[in-house]
Amino acid sequence: MRELCINKRRMSDDSDCYVIAELGQNHQGSLKMALEMIKVAKDCGADAVKLQKRHNKSLYARALYDQPYENENSFGSTYGKHREALEFGLAEYKELQKCADDCGVDLFATAWDFKSADFLHDLRVPAFKIASGDMKSMPLLKYIAAFKKPMIISTGGCSLDDVRRVYDALMPINKKLCFLQCTAAYPASAEILNLNVITTYRREFPYALIGLSDHENGIAMAVAAYVLGARVIEKHFTLNHTLKGTDHAFSLEPIGMRKLVRDLKRVKQALGDGVKRPLACEEKPIIKMSKKMVAARPLKKGKVLSFRDVAFKSPGDGMFPCELESVLGRKLVKHMDADEAFSPQSVSKKPVR
Repeated sequence: MRELCINKRRMSDDSDCYVIAELGQNHQGSLKMALEMIKVAKDCGADAVKLQKRHNKSLYARALYDQPYENENSFGSTYGKHREALEFGLAEYKELQKCADDCGVDLFATAWDFKSADFLHDLRVPAFKIASGDMKSMPLLKYIAAFKKPMIISTGGCSLDDVRRVYDALMPINKKLCFLQCTAAYPASAEILNLNVITTYRREFPYALIGLSDHENGIAMAVAAYVLGARVIEKHFTLNHTLKGTDHAFSLEPIGMRKLVRDLKRVKQALGDGVKRPLACEEKPIIKMSKKMVAARPLKKGKVLSFRDVAFKSPGDGMFPCELESVLGRKLVKHMDADEAFSPQSVSKKPVR
């Protein structure tokens, strides 16, 4: 059975969904806001909160780092300054970890580069997230795999061969893998989500947990993904859609996150065990709606019954119409009034020849 454990939370085909509230940079570089987001995400029922960790000067080429970046969503005059303004250091991460521990929610981050991977490893995060853009960064992926922590890997913009290459390369190093179907569009409309890839991944990668990184506006597609076998759902999370930044518009606010967690738990219950059986709660309404066999008119003892002697009427608290052959052609052993229900005792044991 495919299985993945993060801290004390176990995910498998028979488990509830593991819900990750992706904080990303929606905290706007504010430790106070990030701490509040962790608490609210936990209150909404999320299992984990996720940040993004970048060592910007080693991650970005100098030309991009120094590129002017002046727009309504900018937190700095250059792209490098913008990214640095949104970055948390060691002291902030330790405070965020303490908050998450106190709340009882897992906290980890996307490691964008080697230095960030080391930073997170030193903090003993319980898992690593890998962004879609690093599906071809095999040296980084192998480096992180060697930490032997669960790896949750988004697969936006990838072919199946790309995912196979990662699976084949990492499984010998670290079997704690989860692949997320992902469409790297922000937001992603329903017609490009391709949720059936979840089924493909489950067939192709039998030892990896499968999930969805969902950039769609709303919660319905995540519920559909669970039905298809996704057991990890990642959704961007914000306290307010109107805050400054590109991700807020398609992120879930607390009311949406709360509904998502609620619906994912409901759908697991609703799926049941696949065994069709009548339920006790159905008994009364089924009796009221269904039919029994009754005498179509007064019938004399000794009459050999034909189809026109029988009527089918509600409620269904007697012999069902599917038992018709057990009365046709048999003798009545008693007089019957109109609408009187047939029973096995009403007729002879054998048909008249």
